Amino acid sequence: MQTSFTEKQLKDKDNQSTEKIFKKCVHCGMCNATCPTYQLLGDELDGPRGRIYLIQDMLENEKKPTPKVVKHIDRCLSCYSCMTTCPAGVNYMHVIDHGRKYIEKNFERPFFDRVIRNFLSVVLPNTLYFRIASFFVKMGKPFQFLMPSKIKDMMNLMPTNFPKKTLKQKEVYSAKGKKRVARVALLTGCVQKEISPQINESTIRILNRHGVEVVVPKKIRCCGSLSHHLGKEDDAHQDFKNNINIWYEEHLKGNLDAILSNTSGCGTTMKDYSFIFKDNSEMKKKAKVISDLTKDVSEYLHQSLKLNFKSKDKKYKIAYHSACSMQHGQKVHSQPMELLSRTKNEIMEIPQGHICCGSAGTYNILQSEIAKDLLKNKVNNIESLKPDFISTGNIGCITQISNGTKTPILHTIELLDWYTGGPKPKILQKN
Repeated sequence: MQTSFTEKQLKDKDNQSTEKIFKKCVHCGMCNATCPTYQLLGDELDGPRGRIYLIQDMLENEKKPTPKVVKHIDRCLSCYSCMTTCPAGVNYMHVIDHGRKYIEKNFERPFFDRVIRNFLSVVLPNTLYFRIASFFVKMGKPFQFLMPSKIKDMMNLMPTNFPKKTLKQKEVYSAKGKKRVARVALLTGCVQKEISPQINESTIRILNRHGVEVVVPKKIRCCGSLSHHLGKEDDAHQDFKNNINIWYEEHLKGNLDAILSNTSGCGTTMKDYSFIFKDNSEMKKKAKVISDLTKDVSEYLHQSLKLNFKSKDKKYKIAYHSACSMQHGQKVHSQPMELLSRTKNEIMEIPQGHICCGSAGTYNILQSEIAKDLLKNKVNNIESLKPDFISTGNIGCITQISNGTKTPILHTIELLDWYTGGPKPKILQKN
């Protein structure tokens, strides 16, 4: 792709990076073949190629974003599917992130949209605010029919009750056995640790049982991905820097073998810290160390540990949903399936498994109609397999898919924990 950035514009580091990405694009359109929104809507501007043109035009001509441009950029799921398909290796996500940052600075959204986006960026990463919001949602349920559609959709996705945590909250969970084989840090997730604490508990149990010490620093904040994908770069960078500094200090103090994420969207952003801070002299070195240490929990278990699987009498049909941020963002796809196959159950890939379920962070709230269509397609493909239950590696996908099917869905780590000596997941007690 030809570019026409001026010399002055290329003094900006973001423009420098984006121009290099633009030049890789050969306009082939193969990205559209796997883009969920293009496949659903059929509009060139709702595919990666079209969005690249829109962003290039905005940046090079320093145009004020129009509502039409913003609409098409907002419709991007950030699912990374196009990047898996692209033969030229175009890092579309870095382009879309730059476009969203530009829009956030140069476009005034309608009042109601601003309120919703600000609400999500403040409430979801904060445990206290999240619980307070949940309380008000519970109180407001009888009046839900009076609410605008976006508020209704948000209320439907918000929990009204929180499960009890069974593990005592502490910073260090010691390895079991005579010898510690590794030391890792665990990101427990903002929403996940409140609505599904059993995911983190399963993660800690399986690691401890196999000789791994788990560190959960108290001062770790949100990974920053939520604000980042909303274009709120200042807020995101505060979280990025806080976490990088804390993990880096922990690494220097006790040599971390890995920093684990069991929320694939978070892990994808953490692996991108090195790119985000590549031009920051203060953070560059630290960010690269943290990105290099970051692994999805299934990736780490597959690569670094020999799990002790225990046989079960009953065999199940398990549909594996590969989260977009995991299979496309982190290129982790076969590892969790190989681990699951060692349970001796039937592990089935979902038809059109590369297509997003519609969760995509806050997408199912901000673009609820498109998200509902994607969910319907995903559920139809899942149910065509007639599975006993569904396994996936991301809390967003679990929340989204559970709203469309009665088939039980749980995190992959819960199954691996059960099959290596942990308790049977509560959601499967009747199975």
